Amino acid sequence: MNQNDNQTALIMIFGATGDLAKRKLFPSLYRLFEKNKLSDKFAVIGVARRPLTNEEFQQSIKDSVESAIEKEDRIEEFASHFYYHSHDVTDSDSYAALKNMANELDNRYELNGNRIFYLAMAPEFFGPIALHLKSDGLTDVTGFKRLVIEKPFGHDLESAKELNNQIRTAFSEDEVYRIDHYLGKEMVQNIEVIRFANAIFEPLWNNRFISNIQVTSSETLGVEERGRYYEKSGALRDMVQNHMIQMVALLAMEPPIRLNTEEIRSEKVKVLRALRPIEGEEIHKYFARGQYGEGTLNNQSLPAYRQETMVDPSSNTETFVAGKLMIDNFRWAGVPFYIRTGKRMETKSTKIVIQFKDIPMNLYYQTEQQLKPNLLVIHIQPEEGITLHLNAKRAGTGMEATPIKLNYANKGIDGLNTPEAYEKLLYDCMRGDATNFTHWDEVALSWSFTDKISAVWENTKDESFPNYASGTMGPKAADELLEQDGFFWWPVTNLDVDNC
Repeated sequence: MNQNDNQTALIMIFGATGDLAKRKLFPSLYRLFEKNKLSDKFAVIGVARRPLTNEEFQQSIKDSVESAIEKEDRIEEFASHFYYHSHDVTDSDSYAALKNMANELDNRYELNGNRIFYLAMAPEFFGPIALHLKSDGLTDVTGFKRLVIEKPFGHDLESAKELNNQIRTAFSEDEVYRIDHYLGKEMVQNIEVIRFANAIFEPLWNNRFISNIQVTSSETLGVEERGRYYEKSGALRDMVQNHMIQMVALLAMEPPIRLNTEEIRSEKVKVLRALRPIEGEEIHKYFARGQYGEGTLNNQSLPAYRQETMVDPSSNTETFVAGKLMIDNFRWAGVPFYIRTGKRMETKSTKIVIQFKDIPMNLYYQTEQQLKPNLLVIHIQPEEGITLHLNAKRAGTGMEATPIKLNYANKGIDGLNTPEAYEKLLYDCMRGDATNFTHWDEVALSWSFTDKISAVWENTKDESFPNYASGTMGPKAADELLEQDGFFWWPVTNLDVDNC
């Protein structure tokens, strides 16, 4: 594993004229280059169907970086490392031309035969491209070869298995980097540090002291131009199967014996194996779904999901999911992990709330005062930080308690230097560090869990749709999910990091 600062590789980006490449990949690569984490000995081949010259492609790189980054002093030097190949993903002749270009650049930039293939394309192309890369000789290299693929990895467990079998004919498991951009976010990675580097938290991180954990990821946007994709996906496949379950795994895992890729993944897999399987009629008890209707946000009228482009006017697709996950192991027996995610909600926020149990005897009941529970809030986006909610004595006479917040804000302390998730993940991939990428075992276990829910929802028409107005925090059924256990959703808006 090459852990040096300056990374050398030939990066081939399939789908280089697409939105992901322009908005995320090119600016992230530039930041690495600017920070000298990318060696001068690197080259990028942009691969796409559209006919472009190298000069036109390099201009699009400059435009992409300049729109994302205010100061780009080395943009000309950076863009000179980019080359373009107009490509047909089904044609072996096209791969032969790509191989010739790759070999020439490998020699010119002294890249030591290191290659990264980044598939920023529709998932149906993942398997065929991987097979062609193998059969047409592009994976025959003297250095390392790595395949980076975006979600979704399959549509269900069976399609994921089929895709994995295709990819594994060309790449071994340790050469496959399945991106979950949530795992690149600074505060998601901070979960491990908060837990395992603080003696005040880890001894309390169990069912003796924690009453419930809530993970919320809400968006104010609707499906926008992604109606066709979302009709096949829905919130369960788009968010729960990957991002939400990954965050639960990080929160619930046992301390690994070492902080390396294999040991961290091993502990996450144990959590997923311990997830209580929910199927049949039980799904209605543990999960609630929703679909947004018309509404108002910031004085703007918003359409219902069924009115969006490329969406069935009688669609049964969920745009909101809330669920209760139970982890049947010694540490977490009896502690519910509540998750909720949705589109067209009141605020854009990703937060984790750990609610600690009430103290055994509330002395402050004698003063007819209800103490607030202790909370640890991990803010992931849009702000980043940690808030600890405590009770302290109110100023003045008497012994009245009042809630206080202890805050740590990433923006306030580190300025604006928090790495973009893709920047960190690209750098990890170049170094050969797969810790923050998803292993096949995790993919398979999470699909097997969510497939049972999908099977019931797809075969049951929800007559209540649409059941929450745009600009709200979801349907009433999501609140009832917690009420049956004596809890409620902590509002994400008043748990924010102060002065962030």
